[in-house]
Amino acid sequence: MTVGIAVGQANAILDALCRSVSYSDPASFNVKLHIGDPGSAGTANVAGETTRKAATMSAASGGAITNSAALEWTNVSTSETYSHVSFWSDIAAGTFLGSDALDTPRAVTAGDNFTIAIGDVDLSLGAIAA
Repeated sequence: MTVGIAVGQANAILDALCRSVSYSDPASFNVKLHIGDPGSAGTANVAGETTRKAATMSAASGGAITNSAALEWTNVSTSETYSHVSFWSDIAAGTFLGSDALDTPRAVTAGDNFTIAIGDVDLSLGAIAA
């Protein structure tokens, strides 16, 4: 499984942290739906519902961050089962930032609404000194 932070993002963060290399933060943080593992480039197993949603995130705390507003897709275009999400720096194009698996895959029928609730997009950095 290849879910997690994108290699390019991990390298950029580490270079900024350890080598004083400037880090360019994404203009926005956007979520895309997948019907399987998005792969190392975030482009595999793309859902028929291709609309990316901009995520509103809370302030990071304790090495973790979560969404502070629900992400909602209305009237989805295709009947399928969503199992993963990918994260992008732009609503339409941009840089692949990473991916994750949904806690539970969710089947939808064309015309349904699909929501990722507040607090269900959880990102964290491991090995936090406390």
